Amino acid sequence: MSEFPDYLNVDYTDGEGESPEDYPSLQHKIEKAIEVTKQGLEEYENPAIMWTGGKDSTLTLYFVKEVAERHDLEVPPAVFLDHYQHFDELIDFVEHWADEWDLDVHFARNDDVGAYVDEHGLTPGDDIEISELNEQNTHHIRNILEYEEDTFPFLLDTYVGNHLLKTVPLNNAIEELNIDGIISGVRWDEQEARADETFFSPRHDPDIYPPHDRIQPILQFDERAVWDAFWHYVVPDTVEGYPEEGYVPDNADDLPNGLTQDDIPVSPKYFAGFRSLGSEVSTEKSEDEPAWHQDLENTTERAGRAQDKEDLMERLRDLGYM
Repeated sequence: MSEFPDYLNVDYTDGEGESPEDYPSLQHKIEKAIEVTKQGLEEYENPAIMWTGGKDSTLTLYFVKEVAERHDLEVPPAVFLDHYQHFDELIDFVEHWADEWDLDVHFARNDDVGAYVDEHGLTPGDDIEISELNEQNTHHIRNILEYEEDTFPFLLDTYVGNHLLKTVPLNNAIEELNIDGIISGVRWDEQEARADETFFSPRHDPDIYPPHDRIQPILQFDERAVWDAFWHYVVPDTVEGYPEEGYVPDNADDLPNGLTQDDIPVSPKYFAGFRSLGSEVSTEKSEDEPAWHQDLENTTERAGRAQDKEDLMERLRDLGYM
């Protein structure tokens, strides 16, 4: 990795100044996703896929699998950030489809924080004593975050919690697996702090993170396009017996040809009305109807997420958050 990124030939300005409107049809969006994915798989020596089990990362994973199969390339390992506050259904979903699709999944965790939580029997919101954490976590809290309190709450969607439970284990995984490119499902329209991202985005400051690039094939998708891609491409292509032309179900009982929710690579939380999946303690469903039937164009996708973290997104991203 010492020569990184000298062996790459990617355009870090690709997508600069663009928005989903620059890719007016679903076909335009898909063609760009395939182009970026192919270049990512060919250019990087040790890429990995960030997979959360959510719709965006699963759509990205679909493009990776399709491009790899079409061009005889390897499917890279997936990295799943286990922050200890996932919905149980999400963990079940990831384990099921990892097995179904024969994926190599690396579960990245902050084991030091996890051990403290287990030892003290903590539940989300309880305080963690900083003095009892290891040197790496203490360094991040005091020197990088410049946090001065003696404790912080065991909550994912806070400044310290998000950094320790997601960014620190992500950086450790990048180093451990020698990752040079992370393929992620970030979208321009999802959050204001992501609106200026490019398809190949450098993260080369060794003082903040192990140097790597972010490869972002679905920047140009909006929320509606993600669901259109699922019901007309992802599900028909990956589920035996699903109509080839696609079909948009009204609910979990409306799946065609005797298929059940367990047969479909769409998290059950989306069927239940969630539009964005964060932690079980800080994410609420938007409505009772499935995500794709909600008013996606006139309401906020991340309204069900804890706003403390949303307001801190720019600062968190400067520290290596996705």
